[in-house]
Amino acid sequence: MNASVRRREELAGFLKDRRARAERAVHGLPEVGRSRVRGLRREEVATLAGVSVTWYTWLEQARDINPSRQVLDSLARLYRLTPVETSYLLSLGGHREVVPVASEGMTPALQRLLDAVDFPAFLLAADWTIIGWNQAYTQLYPRITSVAEVDRNLLWLVFTDEALRDMLPDWAEQSRGFVGSFRAETRGWLSPSGESGIVARVSEASAEFAAIWQERDVAGFGTRERLFKHPTLGLTRYEQHNLVPAEAPDLTLLFYAPL
Repeated sequence: MNASVRRREELAGFLKDRRARAERAVHGLPEVGRSRVRGLRREEVATLAGVSVTWYTWLEQARDINPSRQVLDSLARLYRLTPVETSYLLSLGGHREVVPVASEGMTPALQRLLDAVDFPAFLLAADWTIIGWNQAYTQLYPRITSVAEVDRNLLWLVFTDEALRDMLPDWAEQSRGFVGSFRAETRGWLSPSGESGIVARVSEASAEFAAIWQERDVAGFGTRERLFKHPTLGLTRYEQHNLVPAEAPDLTLLFYAPL
């Protein structure tokens, strides 16, 4: 299955999910049946968004068509998508760069940058593989130096490493946030290799991840407070900052600045 087919299938699934979540009352539509079912019919979406029923149906059927920016913007407004969700929708429709140009990966300059700060910092590849870190990060998460290279992926560790789970007092909330951020920020899982890549691997290892992934939530991966219950340092609070190196736009630098 090539990348374009996977994007069309994800676009179809995303639209179906958001149509099912839509509140009928918001659009002045009566409830359907005694059970007060949420969601809109395809015909209602077409009318409200100003598109033909056939065209919208084709989108949800993952047909090989090219939706215009105008159509996707109209659907984003109809479903009241957030800016992050709208960007995700546009990328699935071919109106955003889906997979950034691959860089050289970890470089001596990037490692020097990590080493220059005295608080935890690490570098993520496009698929969230952790490809570099500093000494402060090893003090926060010592297992990073011993975990197998194939398992050195942030998404994998969050859902499979019991030691890391114990360090996150708000694991249930944070793990959901990680999944939403991965979906929004990382398009590599839509590529042919992604079919049997990290998403499939974590889904097989964690039923919790598999269930959350199917919900198709999308969230930004920005500045936020992070709490860790460290076995020796106790409860530590950081402010997470994400930076994208100008020379490596497919990589992300994460800094945990102490609060």
